[in-house]
Amino acid sequence: MQTLAVGCGAGFSGDRVDAAIPVVKTLIARGGPAALMFENLAERTLAHQHLIRRAHPSLGYEPLLEQELRPILADCMQHGIPIIGNFGAANPQGAAQRIVHLADQLGLPKPRIAVVQGDDLSNAQGRALVKQHLPDGFDDARFVCANAYLGAFEIAQALKEGAQIVVTGRVADPSLLLGPAIAHYQWRATDWDALAGATMAGHLLECGAQVSGGYFADPGKKDVPGLDNVGFPIAEIFPDGSCVVSKADDTGGLVDCRTVKEQLLYEVHDPAAYITPDVVADISQARVEQLGANRVRLHGVKGHPRTATLKVLAYFDGGWLGEGEISYAGPNAEARARLAMDVMQKRMGRHMPLRFDLIGISSILGDDQGRMLSGMPTTLATDVRLRVAAKHASLAPIDLLLQELTALWTGGPAGGGGVRVAKRQRLSNLACLIPREQIPARFEFV
Repeated sequence: MQTLAVGCGAGFSGDRVDAAIPVVKTLIARGGPAALMFENLAERTLAHQHLIRRAHPSLGYEPLLEQELRPILADCMQHGIPIIGNFGAANPQGAAQRIVHLADQLGLPKPRIAVVQGDDLSNAQGRALVKQHLPDGFDDARFVCANAYLGAFEIAQALKEGAQIVVTGRVADPSLLLGPAIAHYQWRATDWDALAGATMAGHLLECGAQVSGGYFADPGKKDVPGLDNVGFPIAEIFPDGSCVVSKADDTGGLVDCRTVKEQLLYEVHDPAAYITPDVVADISQARVEQLGANRVRLHGVKGHPRTATLKVLAYFDGGWLGEGEISYAGPNAEARARLAMDVMQKRMGRHMPLRFDLIGISSILGDDQGRMLSGMPTTLATDVRLRVAAKHASLAPIDLLLQELTALWTGGPAGGGGVRVAKRQRLSNLACLIPREQIPARFEFV
């Protein structure tokens, strides 16, 4: 049986929309069975898309969907490369319809699109189920959404039945690769080692350029060539679940044992028990080997039976975050920035706790209480930007904070400028485990 190759076209919502082009070209040039995955769905991304769908019922899917697919849709359909993406977010049906419209715009035949459903537990029935498993933390008044992490087998079945594109909402990130691997190799639900190996291949690809040098780069310590044209990764999946990771041809970046090991351990709490909806993967004895330039083999991953439960993440209204910045430059800049900070504290600190940063002096390593900043002597810095931020359950105090920051432009210390203010809704979340039989997954063609 020919080896399956799976390329990654996106590692998060907001990723580069041209990243998939060289990946698809490489898959076509190499020949053989192939698939393309788009991983667009971080946890907060999904919750924010639920909020957007509340305001605009036709939206709620990946906002860059059309820009991602437009450059590669024709080539994928012509060369039989199925596309699997969680770009459906809070509205998979809406995403599917947008793709149908895009294909029509491009003069392509209507693609056969499958939509995986069952993850969204935001309706009344789903809410009641989640509430049973969050008896002490569920707040009806603040509830926004809840989604379960589904697995790969519905994706696989849709591909077996001829889907050219599979749109999902919340699925486990590695399942986007595991689905086409199951379909290609006809793995059973109890082929634990193969499922685990391909799951870890999906884990390597799910963050896009992280495994091909992007998040790895550290000049002088971990140099990566051509980072301005970093290539996205491709994994060749073998019948036993092992894989070889490479990247798109004629691109920058780097795939070596170091990049693979870093990504292999990324977001993994227990290397001997990486829990997904499909399998529990054990990489404690796995082997990573350099086969050649930008080619790394991963093998020796072991698999254990999947858990009886699925993870569910519920989101709640968390109030508002407001932040503003104003710059001070030239002689005595830091002293003027500190005076502005003192003004803001006296005028607004009684309403809510404030976080201050002096960008250029202390920001990333500072603390919310300002202990580090208050203990630092004033410097001779001539380029300082004050940042103030706060959170509150209500919007009105946040608006007042931003008005006060803007007023420092003329009502505060001399020479302030470059004023910027912003506010956004905050979300909080709670996780629980629910028996998988209570969350049946399914798919349908549109």
